[in-house]
Amino acid sequence: MATPKRLAKANRIAKKTKKNGSINNRRLQITLYLYNFIFMVDTASDNSSPQLPPAMERLHAYWRMPYILAPKNPDDDGNPFTQIHQSGDDKKEYILYRGQWNYIVMNRYPYNAGHLLVLPFREVPTLEALNTEERHELMDLIVKAQQILTRALRPSGFNTGFNFGKAAGAGIPCHLHCHIVPRWEGDTNFMPVIGNTRVLPDSMDAMWKRLHACVEDPS
Repeated sequence: MATPKRLAKANRIAKKTKKNGSINNRRLQITLYLYNFIFMVDTASDNSSPQLPPAMERLHAYWRMPYILAPKNPDDDGNPFTQIHQSGDDKKEYILYRGQWNYIVMNRYPYNAGHLLVLPFREVPTLEALNTEERHELMDLIVKAQQILTRALRPSGFNTGFNFGKAAGAGIPCHLHCHIVPRWEGDTNFMPVIGNTRVLPDSMDAMWKRLHACVEDPS
């Protein structure tokens, strides 16, 4: 966490190294600028609240509140994956496409902007529990999800895969789901590495509109 003393020290270092103009020093200048910009560091000394330090980082992510308030054990509030597609409001639930056996939905707690899930309507924990039609369509929708992201966001690549069981990291092991995460060159920067924080450049509602407009191939 940044403090006034740490920021002052960093700025002193930046001023001392500014003269020689080396690549490493320029990178330091850029890093300091990005840090202050992204975290909206307010170094004003006339803070009206005695409970806040003079320099306070603010990372606005209001749509994360449902995750904070949501039950941590899916069993406490049922299976959200079966509730999502039964609501009838695709925009509210961020559903992008409904097939006959499976559907594509945005991940409410994304690893990266545009993180999608492809999963069956039916609650099953493993691929072998699906029938042939469900498995075939599941793969078709994985391909379709990548096509949607390619048209809308033009990523450099994808992380695509399943987590089966809690030991493998599945958040809802009773209902299989495939993650499709778009990736870009250089998207692992100092924010997730140092701050353990992902910066998402768009709200969920705005991203849904952008992706939904690209569900069908215009050509």
